[in-house]
Amino acid sequence: MADHVRTDAELGSPPTGARRWYALAVLALGLGMVTLDGTVVGVSLPAIIGDLGLDFTQAQWVFCVYSVVLAVLLIMVARIGDRFGRRALFALGVLIFVGGSLLAASADSASPLIWGRLLQGIGGAAVVAGSLGTVAAMFHGRARVIAFTTWVVAPAAAAVVGAALGGWFVDSFTWPWIFLINVPIAVVVLIGTVLVPETRIGAAATGPDVDGWLLSAAGFALVIFALIEGQRYGWVRPRREFTVFGVTWSTQSASSPIPFVLGVGVLLLVLFVFWERHRVKVEHAALVDFSHLRDPRHWGDGAALLLAAAQFGLLFVLPLYLVNCLGLSTLRTGSILVVLTGCALISAVLTAGPLRTVPPQWLIRIGLAIALLAMAVTALALTSTIPAWVPTVLLACYGVGLGLAAAPLTASMRTGAGAMASDPGSITAATARPAGAALGVAVLGSTLSIGLGHFLPDRLSYVPGLATRAAGEVGAATRDSAGGAIAGLRAQHAPAAVTDALANGFADATRVALLGVAVVLLLAFVVATQIPQIDTEQIDTEQTDARQTEAGRIDGEPPGAVARDRDLERPDQPRPTIDGKGAAPVERGDAT
Repeated sequence: MADHVRTDAELGSPPTGARRWYALAVLALGLGMVTLDGTVVGVSLPAIIGDLGLDFTQAQWVFCVYSVVLAVLLIMVARIGDRFGRRALFALGVLIFVGGSLLAASADSASPLIWGRLLQGIGGAAVVAGSLGTVAAMFHGRARVIAFTTWVVAPAAAAVVGAALGGWFVDSFTWPWIFLINVPIAVVVLIGTVLVPETRIGAAATGPDVDGWLLSAAGFALVIFALIEGQRYGWVRPRREFTVFGVTWSTQSASSPIPFVLGVGVLLLVLFVFWERHRVKVEHAALVDFSHLRDPRHWGDGAALLLAAAQFGLLFVLPLYLVNCLGLSTLRTGSILVVLTGCALISAVLTAGPLRTVPPQWLIRIGLAIALLAMAVTALALTSTIPAWVPTVLLACYGVGLGLAAAPLTASMRTGAGAMASDPGSITAATARPAGAALGVAVLGSTLSIGLGHFLPDRLSYVPGLATRAAGEVGAATRDSAGGAIAGLRAQHAPAAVTDALANGFADATRVALLGVAVVLLLAFVVATQIPQIDTEQIDTEQTDARQTEAGRIDGEPPGAVARDRDLERPDQPRPTIDGKGAAPVERGDAT
């Protein structure tokens, strides 16, 4: 009897025993490393701005470019991992992330710091895609629930650690240490990858769809560029020359280039949608099959995007207010964020424990309602003289709501996740968070900048004896430095009336930005009301049954371990595969 025809497109059984849980720990540590920078950079940003002399727009890019790159690369690198191996992709991502961290730590100006953060985004995309695909391939059934809960708790725990480390490093050492801490973590992760099985689909992996990726990447990047650079180049009238590809947009032009850039970005995204629908129609590989978004469960992706926008927009705005307006140290600012993120972590863990019997859609709605109420009260209560314990308590309440909502929202990722990292259900959910983070920093950061442009001159106009020109200069310096000039003026013993006016203006602008956070949370709540009941047990059963039509071989497993159903091991039974062109499942028996 001839040998059975076996291709690398067959579905493999996951490793059993303790090894897969050790592998999960390694993947979770790597994921925590790449998400730690969210809070650690936010806490340290006021110090970085002061040390490197960043302006407001550069500060936004430092915080935002990581999420932008992560969002635009995630789907593409997931396809690469499916074809060539997810463990290799994960390890490569860790190396690139460390390279970006070293470049950022050595930066002495805005440009190398931004480039370092960009490299971190490239590495982060590979780590997220590699870990997501590996977890989806290793775990099935009830074990997948536990695995994905761990995969989600890891970033939440990293946020707590990042807030603590950011405050401690800047207060006790210097800000470059927030990036250097990634080096020893990366060494441990790289050593631990020996425990992670290599999984791939090989030639049967979905095609790359380079055209679609270019449309989506260019469109999203242009939209973010317009939202961030609008204050620099002007929203309506041009404020400075804009040069790209040797073409200069003069200040004498009738309008600013920003509306044009924004329009081009939106147009490219619309073309991306039509292009993807066309590829699906002609049965070609597409980055996103938008027909999947008609599934009501994908309302969770929209709510997750909005929640991430609110979360990261707050992480950008809040430390600037606490340090520059209230005059708190970086260490104390970090401790406040530890309370926020710690409460979020605790409530997220409760959703997998005592609260696991509560329907997920109700946890999401209750959590968003708590977060919305807490943020609205915080926005209305903020002043330049408020005791620090007041925002701490309010932000703790916000953190409770954040954790209650964020953990169940990951059900959309788990319920859609197949053995492929580029599976439509898992990848759209995974992309929602960085895309929302980038949009949140761009929109809410610009809201703060616009607010500063309005409130600072108004507050300074009431300072007796302050010349109009001097008021304009000090107001512009405060806005450009994202409030850092207030601390400088205090250190120079400037008149209290001036520093108080600046602090009051910064508090006013922060209130507007936090009200913007509340509006985003309100939108997330409205979207969440459309999420249907999530029957996780039924979905897990459906996923197990669907494994015959998914591809995810685990290298190193014996040939007898490639079938889901042990009846398929009998030589008289055909074995399901996916052909090398990614076509529908076919039956292959013995070769003659």
